[in-house]
Amino acid sequence: MFQEIVNKEKKIAVVGLGYVGLPLALLFARKYRVVGFDINARRVEMLRRREDPSRELGPEAFENADIEFTSDIEVLRTASFYIVAVPTPVDEHKVPDLKPILGASNTIGKVLKKGDYVIYESTVYPGCTEEDCLPILETTSGLHLGADFRIGYSPERINPGDKSNTIDNILKIVSGSDAEALREISAVYGSVIRAGVYEAPSIKVAEAAKVIENSQRDLNISFMNELSIIFDRMGIQTREVIEAAATKWNFLKFYPGLVGGHCIGVDPYYLLHKSHELGYDPQVILSGRRVNDQMPEFIAKKLVQILIAKDKNPGNCKVLIMGITFKENVSDIRNSKVVDLYEELKAYSMQVDIADYMADPEEVEEEYGLHLRTEPGSGYDAIVVAVAHKRYREMGLAELTDMMKEHPILMDLKGIYSRQDHHLLHYWSL
Repeated sequence: MFQEIVNKEKKIAVVGLGYVGLPLALLFARKYRVVGFDINARRVEMLRRREDPSRELGPEAFENADIEFTSDIEVLRTASFYIVAVPTPVDEHKVPDLKPILGASNTIGKVLKKGDYVIYESTVYPGCTEEDCLPILETTSGLHLGADFRIGYSPERINPGDKSNTIDNILKIVSGSDAEALREISAVYGSVIRAGVYEAPSIKVAEAAKVIENSQRDLNISFMNELSIIFDRMGIQTREVIEAAATKWNFLKFYPGLVGGHCIGVDPYYLLHKSHELGYDPQVILSGRRVNDQMPEFIAKKLVQILIAKDKNPGNCKVLIMGITFKENVSDIRNSKVVDLYEELKAYSMQVDIADYMADPEEVEEEYGLHLRTEPGSGYDAIVVAVAHKRYREMGLAELTDMMKEHPILMDLKGIYSRQDHHLLHYWSL
């Protein structure tokens, strides 16, 4: 398979052209023939115009790329090495929503041929590739694993907004359904990933490695969030404590904050789901999720306490939240915990504005039913800086104070202004 791809006798197809799929497809397309497939026709049209809907890549990223963007299954049929990079979210009950990945498996099953490969990159629980996706591939195609086609799993390691740790210089885990599959899959990825590949002994090991990467980070942040609640009662700054503790060589430096997005705030639920299926009720993972999920409520209550202490009626106050994306310098609003904070503040009858120059107002309206300001207004009783976008980091406290009324309150959730002079306002940080 690898040599035929090198000779451009066979094509690679990337199914799902979002944050993960698009940069991967373009990386392969610099060397090989690629089909970029997505069921969203509007997205496909934008990509044909060299426009990244996620605003992560500029037009120059599309240059010298041998790629055909399509939503046509007949074009997809011309490929032989299929990579699935669709979202794997959770539903409103925190249960894994496998519809995108199972739908992609069904689509590929319709075009699968003898000798083809199917590799999954979407984050799943251990066993999903072989127990949930493989049966669909076999049933839909009428083919059989091993005798007719092979599968693999190579977890994505894309970090949106990170211009240093790009896809080609992050070590890639690969796995395959048998020794030959592993060898060929490793060769394909290894030919474009400068950092090299790590060959996992099985597909389940590769799946498990991915899901615990983000679960570990979720737990570490939950510990810091719990500490921030405790230290707030003590009247000390959590970030100052972390800086002091970090002088010890083996201290792990994590910070408190809102945990959203399509990875850290979601992946632990995949591990929880599989654990429950196996009859085990995880304690540590679930505890961490509870702490992180309660942070919007904690922050809202803290703001109410500060307002009341300043003789302000929360129901008559106007508050600005700066930032709605799940992290700094990206446009991705999926699973944004800022929305939860907005709802908590609205529950106290506050007038709440949300401003974010990175996010798409139409997407925010469609996803959450909220009106997004691209620029802040004025006359606020309090400002909550929720996302550390570059422009917000460059703003001074005087500029923020000018947008507020007398007795201004700044809630700096990311600790952006923690080393500046706070005499201009009431300052609070996680």
